[in-house]
Amino acid sequence: MLKYLMKRSGIYLIMIFLTTSAGYFLAVSSLKPAVLEQEKIPRPTPEQVAASFRGLGLDPDLNPWERYIQWLWGIITRWDWGRSPNGAFVNAEFADRVLVSTRLFIASIILTLIIGVALGVYSAARQYKFQDRVITSYSYLVHILPAPIAYFLVQLGAISINEAVGERIFFVTGISTPGIEPGWPAFVDLVAHYAVPTFAMTIFGWAGYQIAQRQYLLDNVNADFVRTARAKGLTRNQAIRKHALRVSFIPVAQSIAFTIPAIFTGGFFAEAIFAWPGIGLWSIQAISLQDVNVATATLAYGSVIFAIGAILADFATTLVDPRVRVQ
Repeated sequence: MLKYLMKRSGIYLIMIFLTTSAGYFLAVSSLKPAVLEQEKIPRPTPEQVAASFRGLGLDPDLNPWERYIQWLWGIITRWDWGRSPNGAFVNAEFADRVLVSTRLFIASIILTLIIGVALGVYSAARQYKFQDRVITSYSYLVHILPAPIAYFLVQLGAISINEAVGERIFFVTGISTPGIEPGWPAFVDLVAHYAVPTFAMTIFGWAGYQIAQRQYLLDNVNADFVRTARAKGLTRNQAIRKHALRVSFIPVAQSIAFTIPAIFTGGFFAEAIFAWPGIGLWSIQAISLQDVNVATATLAYGSVIFAIGAILADFATTLVDPRVRVQ
């Protein structure tokens, strides 16, 4: 197992390096922060802009290869991912952004997976009954509903509840209230800020898992091994629970391993709408601000997370599929 893990990790490290390097060359060739800097009022001279960027390690007079070597050497020797055009250190802000994204998504990911898989099993066991039609119809509806619209609808609902009650119970934006007292008031404030985004991402996020789990389970309900189990005396629900469910969960487990990093790296809609300054929103802002180092750092982070997801997918397959063993 350890040998397999090291081999896979080595392959993904090479892929991460190549992806990040290609991303840096693309960013440094297309993003021009000096142009934005010269649009400020009062407008600085090109010499002033070049001198300022030179002190930040963003010398516009260097060619892409020279800047890449300078940037890569800083990472290798000091683990320094550079600075933004505004002078901020990428390392410091990166850690804060990752923490915000983790706080925002961890609860919704867990709830989405549990509820989605459970509803998929529940609806498959009641195929074409009223419960199955209601659950599956809802899943198809929210599956095609754009995420920004869905999140805005939840925001409007929370605002309506606040107005009906006459006081603010739910916070629709932000991660905390400034100046809140530590202890119980801080905990209540945290829950109030978590409630709306977590609820929104959960009720609109389980649809894909419910549809997939239902379809995969129905594909195996009438398989030979399930019919054999029923012929030996098991009820339909017992045969599904003990035999069909495990086989049907194999492709779902693989998709889960890849979906989790996709949520962490691509959840900029939720971060933007609910005003949580996480890694996804930061990556979009980096492009608009022509920030080469931040754009490359978020690309590297996404590559690492997806590599971890690929390894988790392999392990998930070995756990739920007895036919597969890691040699």
